[in-house]
Amino acid sequence: MLVIAASRNPVKIQAVQEAFTQAFPQATIRVEGIAAPSGVSDQPMSDAETLRGARNRVAYAKTQHPEADFWVGVEGGVQPADNRLDAFGWMVVQNAQQEGYARSASFFLPPAATRAIREGGELGPVMDELFDEQNVKHKGGAVGLLTNGLVSRQALYVQPLILALIPFLQKPLFMLEI
Repeated sequence: MLVIAASRNPVKIQAVQEAFTQAFPQATIRVEGIAAPSGVSDQPMSDAETLRGARNRVAYAKTQHPEADFWVGVEGGVQPADNRLDAFGWMVVQNAQQEGYARSASFFLPPAATRAIREGGELGPVMDELFDEQNVKHKGGAVGLLTNGLVSRQALYVQPLILALIPFLQKPLFMLEI
């Protein structure tokens, strides 16, 4: 089974590999990552913009690799909540017939990160600066830093990727018209 992950980020590619391997244990899964534009801002600032970014990545991946069995878009974003920002990710999975999608758990950002993002920063570089790290978005992510490694970005994304696969795992239930 060929799965195109619409990202070159190794964390996202590994999350896709893990989710598909768990969901389809009898299949041989080959995940290939490609650079795919999100068509949204570098730091999506709403739930809707983040979901749109994941769908845009999938649409691009489909044009580049129409032979694939599945295309997957993963987009991280933030959403204003009270006086802070919540961080999360949207996962979109498509094959030639249908789509599944799910949102990750969310976590709120510290005031310094919230301030920097509202001033135009992007979560990964903001967290790099706050924690004196480099390229955290290709490692454990903001969630990994904030939880002292208890939850990694990859782990945060695996569960919603599996949830996005529900229509493919329960195909007869999802082929009905609403």
